[in-house]
Amino acid sequence: MQSIVFGPIPSRRLGQSLGVNNIPPKVCSYSCVYCQIGRTNLLRIDRAPLYSPSAILKAVHDKIKAVTARGEKTDYITFVPDGEPTLDSNLGHGIDLLRKFNRKIAVITNASLISLKSVRNDLAKADWVSLKIDSVNEETWRKINRPHSRLQLPDILEGIREFSRTFNGELVTETMIIAGLNDTEEEADKISDFIKYLRHASAYILVPTRPPAESNVRMPDENILTNIYNIFQEKLPKVELLIGYEGNTFASSGNAEDDILSITAVHPMREDAVRAFLKKSGAEWSLMEKLIENDILIKIPYQGKNYYLRKLRER
Repeated sequence: MQSIVFGPIPSRRLGQSLGVNNIPPKVCSYSCVYCQIGRTNLLRIDRAPLYSPSAILKAVHDKIKAVTARGEKTDYITFVPDGEPTLDSNLGHGIDLLRKFNRKIAVITNASLISLKSVRNDLAKADWVSLKIDSVNEETWRKINRPHSRLQLPDILEGIREFSRTFNGELVTETMIIAGLNDTEEEADKISDFIKYLRHASAYILVPTRPPAESNVRMPDENILTNIYNIFQEKLPKVELLIGYEGNTFASSGNAEDDILSITAVHPMREDAVRAFLKKSGAEWSLMEKLIENDILIKIPYQGKNYYLRKLRER
């Protein structure tokens, strides 16, 4: 059974982030080549009520209560499921209900549905919104994000512009740089030219630091990445590279197995992070061995490290 909430997990942008997984696995409007959760099983762009806001409210309440009792903190409540969060037509209502916890609320979206007024209205309720902009070139966009066939990039870009004009919270963009796909000066010029006209706080440049959906996805050369950063920095007020490891400060609720399964359904955990988490939770490595033996978790080597990911039925 899918857990609705997970964490809090360490975030390089949001501190300790309690994740809300409001989308069934793995339903998305994109099937990005670099996705850490794997390929999309069901490409979808029609919004629907996918989870009960009251169920999300209860799950968040129970998790915050459990982790707070263990001295863990929660800086943000973040909608960051293993699919596209705006596919859930209850997103706005869910955000309204979660206000009772007095935490800032974030949404990390691929922006694919932002041309819809209903989506912009829902996102406007959040304090912090991250929009994916991996390319503004049609051919490159389709190669990297592999969108639903009915999606049109010009509509998405116009929706992003419209949202940036009216959003009163903190708006950021994120651009994942993939070697051989969008790591050219031309791509960087066009992306940064588009972003500079948005009302935003930060533009983040990322590289695939966790195991990607496709084995041929590679990080760009360091010199190329530096050049892209410099192009962005010349045009934008605040640019940050997110290329480092976010750390091992995963919060524990006291139930190590449930915590690990809920986290790894959305966020692959590096082995050193798992070991630190088990020690904090008072659990043994034998728990991981049992989950792998029972075909619940899988181990994926990447960049010289081992990562652990929940093996969902649909994956």
